[in-house]
Amino acid sequence: METKENHFFVDSNRLSEKALEKKHMLENDPSSRKSIYEFLPDQEDIGSEIMDRVISEMNAYDYTRYTDADLRRALKNDTCSVEDFKALLSPAAFPHLAEMAEKAKLETSKHFGNTVYIFTPLYIANYCENYCIYCGFNCYNDIQRKKLSHDEIEHEMKVIADSGIEEILMLTGESKSMSDIEYIGDACTLASKYFKNVGVEIYPCNVRDYKYLHECGCDYVTVFQETYNAEKYETLHLLGHKRVFPYRFASQERAILGGMRGVGFSALLGLADYHKDAFATAMHLYYLQRKYPWVEYSLSCPRLRPIINNDKINPLDVGEKQLCQILCAYRIFLPYVGITVSSRETKRFRNGIVKIAATKVSAGVSTGIGDHEAKYTHTEEKDTGDEQFEIADTRSFDDMYGDLSGEGMQPVLNDYVYVG
Repeated sequence: METKENHFFVDSNRLSEKALEKKHMLENDPSSRKSIYEFLPDQEDIGSEIMDRVISEMNAYDYTRYTDADLRRALKNDTCSVEDFKALLSPAAFPHLAEMAEKAKLETSKHFGNTVYIFTPLYIANYCENYCIYCGFNCYNDIQRKKLSHDEIEHEMKVIADSGIEEILMLTGESKSMSDIEYIGDACTLASKYFKNVGVEIYPCNVRDYKYLHECGCDYVTVFQETYNAEKYETLHLLGHKRVFPYRFASQERAILGGMRGVGFSALLGLADYHKDAFATAMHLYYLQRKYPWVEYSLSCPRLRPIINNDKINPLDVGEKQLCQILCAYRIFLPYVGITVSSRETKRFRNGIVKIAATKVSAGVSTGIGDHEAKYTHTEEKDTGDEQFEIADTRSFDDMYGDLSGEGMQPVLNDYVYVG
């Protein structure tokens, strides 16, 4: 199917010669790409002051200068300052992971007890108008595209709700033509029938669109900045609305202005220098939290995973120990913030990290389009769309619930009561 911006969506899911020429030009001729700072006509600029501050502090962060003494001081302090947080993310902290884990565990227990929230994502469409070279949904990747109908969305939701899950995160590829705001709003309205908490992870929107989604039943908005390194961002996002760096950066603030109860933040660890990306992600949340203290905030820490047609994509220098360090540093610096660890990580890692720093996990996960029924009921898959990336932890909701309970944790499905 053709769109105004992208002529390469065709019924056969194959790229035309013209599309292949454009792809080659984008990859090899930087002058053919728009500036990442140039807002498109339909993008709202709210003039936030936070981006310049975060990027400036990230660029000035020299994690190599921190010493063992700096780390010991950070661990001893009752309140974690920004300077302490910098030390906790530095290489100096690596020999002290066990101590960091103990401190993080104490903070988690103090503010969350032994509870762990469980949710599931539902991908309702995988059409995308961006060319992000690391993503399986990117517009030039030859995959099976699908957009669920109203009835198909409701059927998937019923299958998920019948499993016992009460919180859902709905995702689409970033295509306004194939997944317009009314389509997503309709999905939010449907979700409100089946779930207590409804979140979305979609293309960034203007304030009025976030307000509309909130009125349709959406509670929560998550946006991945992917990387806060603008130079790296420019080389990874070659086409589409996502290429506009400051518009994406201000997504959470626009969602707050649109009335959303909560917002989530993340960098995709492994795209650039993980020390700086992890630092910038936390500082982005830190400054917004001070500007809008009534909002519920959360962090995710996804690492790169292999994608269809490219299994060589793997995180740059981010192993499980590095991920553990980041999660512990987040918990010590931002003790009240929710931390999600997705099914990108292994069962073993997730079972361990929920006892230390994480407060939320996904279960019964599918990153494909329209295949929850097959995975939940073990029936043959019907006409489905290809997945965004490979997952590592394939546990069902029942298995996740049982495993968490067996580890002495308290699984939580919902902590909100709606009145009226």
